[in-house]
Amino acid sequence: MADTVLIVDDSVSMRQMETLILKAGGYQVVEAANGKEGVEKLTEDITVVITDYNMPEMNGIEFIEAVRAGSVNKSVPILIVTTESEAEKKQEGKRAGATGWLTKPFEQDQLLRAIKKVASPSDF
Repeated sequence: MADTVLIVDDSVSMRQMETLILKAGGYQVVEAANGKEGVEKLTEDITVVITDYNMPEMNGIEFIEAVRAGSVNKSVPILIVTTESEAEKKQEGKRAGATGWLTKPFEQDQLLRAIKKVASPSDF
């Protein structure tokens, strides 16, 4: 069975693009439109999470903190995919429990490499 990636992003077009890339890479995909929905859709079957940084209702950092504090799959690797590139925001993500960081825009192979890297993390 293929690994399953949960994509948490308020942008429909970004979720669609990431879904196409991941499915072409052999992954199964579950989508969530915001952090609250992402927390609800996180199950033990999810092997990697992609989250945006800037989202309404619950931003990416709040989402990561909720996942890490939760009881379901709280050690799942989480990749932040965002337009944010400031070092302090990256540090904030790392402190919250993010496993990796990818800045938009990105190429298809960059996303697939980032997913593979966070699935077997060392440091970002």
